[in-house]
Amino acid sequence: MRKIHSQEVTEGPSRAPARAFMRAMGLTDEDLNKPLIGVASTWNEATPCNTTLDRQAKAAKTGVSQAGGTPREFVTIAVSDGIAMGHEGMKASLVSREIIADSIELMMHAHRYDGLVGLAGCDKSLPGTLMAMARLNLPAVFIYGGTILPGRFQGRDVTIQDVYEAVGAHAAGKMTDAELLEMERNACPVAGSCGGQFTANTMACVAEAIGMALPGSGSPPAVETARDQFAVECGKTVMNLLERNIRPRDIMTREAFENAIAIGAATGGSTNIALHLPALAWECGLSLTLDDVQRVSQRTPTIADLKPGGKYVAVDLYKIGGIPVVLKALLDAGLLHGDCLTVTGKTLRENLVGVTVPSDQNVVVSPSKPISPTGGLVILRGNLAPEGGVIKVAGVTKLQHRGPAKCFDSEEACFAAVQRREIKAGDSVIIRYEGPKGGPGMREMLAVTAAIIGQGLGYDVCLMTDGRFSGATRGLMVGHIGPEAYVGGPIALVQNGDMVSIDAAKGTIDIEVSAEELARRKTQWKPIAPRYTRGALAKYATLVGPACDGAITLAHP
Repeated sequence: MRKIHSQEVTEGPSRAPARAFMRAMGLTDEDLNKPLIGVASTWNEATPCNTTLDRQAKAAKTGVSQAGGTPREFVTIAVSDGIAMGHEGMKASLVSREIIADSIELMMHAHRYDGLVGLAGCDKSLPGTLMAMARLNLPAVFIYGGTILPGRFQGRDVTIQDVYEAVGAHAAGKMTDAELLEMERNACPVAGSCGGQFTANTMACVAEAIGMALPGSGSPPAVETARDQFAVECGKTVMNLLERNIRPRDIMTREAFENAIAIGAATGGSTNIALHLPALAWECGLSLTLDDVQRVSQRTPTIADLKPGGKYVAVDLYKIGGIPVVLKALLDAGLLHGDCLTVTGKTLRENLVGVTVPSDQNVVVSPSKPISPTGGLVILRGNLAPEGGVIKVAGVTKLQHRGPAKCFDSEEACFAAVQRREIKAGDSVIIRYEGPKGGPGMREMLAVTAAIIGQGLGYDVCLMTDGRFSGATRGLMVGHIGPEAYVGGPIALVQNGDMVSIDAAKGTIDIEVSAEELARRKTQWKPIAPRYTRGALAKYATLVGPACDGAITLAHP
């Protein structure tokens, strides 16, 4: 079995000290003569998304050993978006994507491992792990930790999205204290990632569509032991990739990225893929723009009826065959590049031989009779967002809005106004200085958007921000507006009462103020002081590029 790097620490008299350290961990001569394979997980007890990864990592190690390798397990961080939501902690979320990628890279680089199995659960840990794989370009396989099972509340399935929206309903007097507590206690019954087609499940779909995960591995719930067998197979697969010298950049080609966009669009997935896919492409040496996201989304129908825009949760998709069913439906309709190589060593088309789309279900419909003729993501541009903004239109019936601006310079200020019932039907709500640099960290706004939905205003109010949204967000919500306010983008120049309009059908977002007036306001605008001057957030704010490029921390290679 070939060794790419590990002989640098296992062979020759000069490496006796390194071998001594490894012998202290129980490794034998036989172990040291085999390829060393990193098994990296984001296991922790900070979030239910990651608590099963320790078990799954052990299974992956078994697969590596069975296939003739020596597994070396390590962990990296993972921030809980849900627990960080709605306060200063959320500023750490997007930053954690970079730290995850950096830390996996450094562990692999320092210890000269020959290949990688990466396991991730919560939102930013999926793209962070994939980014490390692309950056290292060593044989690698990705596996998702798995979705949570839905909770039950008053006879219906619920997810964490319902809890956030219940907060708004409670503030509006539509839900009692007892009902809110009952919802809280029942929404998340076991371990696993958020149950709708939110960011984690969207990125799990992406991992299979782009070819870096074994077919079907993204679908079983976190608590199902079926995941363990997938993990074992991942361990065996990375050894096969090592033997055949197949690497991530051989798999993650431009066509594979189009497949990834397509499954995000077809499933009504998270707007966060408009950040994560450009960032991942950059690690592969490719350029992927918001225009690419728009182009593929426009040609891809929405065919999966998944929350937050639809009816079903990830477990319902699993019950009808999982992610391969969506891929098969798209492939048969000519909407995917079937010849893309995958970690199986076979093409996407070959992987899907024998997969059928069940007829006795409504979770995934035929592309010939789609839920919507276009995908769930739309890129908006106009004088308010020259670099673009992103809106999820899956499940949204009202695509236009025009109303007076109500401006807030932080998420907290807006949330307080929502709780005081100061946001009214027709308003154009602006939350600014929450972009990659200005936040810093480009916070998600689920607490605000869900509260607006909970008050019954989701389609009567349009919220626009240079921050971003949770995959659980629904309604008229435009994120990623760039240039961001911190660098003097037009969103910084909006004043209360300015008329702001969006048209998701036409792809426009405009402030009804003349160019001359905007130029005058720009001369009077003064940048705000950095909110952090030390530590990881300050470092991130200094290095990060714009949202339209994926908010990467090496904006110019």
